[in-house]
Amino acid sequence: MRVHGGARLAEGADSAPRPVGFHLSGTPFEQAITENLGPKQAIGRAAAALCRPGEGIMIDGGTTTLQMCPHLAGLDLQVLTNSLHIVNALLPQAGTRILVPSGAVFREQNIILAPAGEESMPRFHAPKLFMGAAAVGPAGVMQADVVLVAAERRLIDRAEQVILLVDSSKFTTRSGTIVCELGKWIR
Repeated sequence: MRVHGGARLAEGADSAPRPVGFHLSGTPFEQAITENLGPKQAIGRAAAALCRPGEGIMIDGGTTTLQMCPHLAGLDLQVLTNSLHIVNALLPQAGTRILVPSGAVFREQNIILAPAGEESMPRFHAPKLFMGAAAVGPAGVMQADVVLVAAERRLIDRAEQVILLVDSSKFTTRSGTIVCELGKWIR
């Protein structure tokens, strides 16, 4: 039922709590974390080996990027991430400093996102952005949701180098929203 400044449930309507806003498209994190776990762990270990002690890096939320976290202990990094899963994995590492953007928490992926056009990132620039994807193809790196694309583009703008962490399944799937072209940003 419409009311001034918003809406409310009509009398007799189901009053079960409903999520505010909308949901992200794509595979829920809890399902994706179990898919291709061995390759994701190997990719995470290799990605962590690219980090240098004391540097600042960005890690985009995702099940493959999460696999980097155990291998970052002792490097005393400064990490900007939008993923609460990654924050949780890094918290036991006393020397790791963690930064998060402002925005809303999307429970499907357990990430913090702000609407497109809204500045939510701390003033941070990093030599490396570690990023996952829903799919990779001739058109470039793709995600399942336009909100994810906007967030990843904001991260890309703050990085000198984008390091894509994907397992082989990402090359056989397609998604409709392009984050970036391969040749322009990905090395």
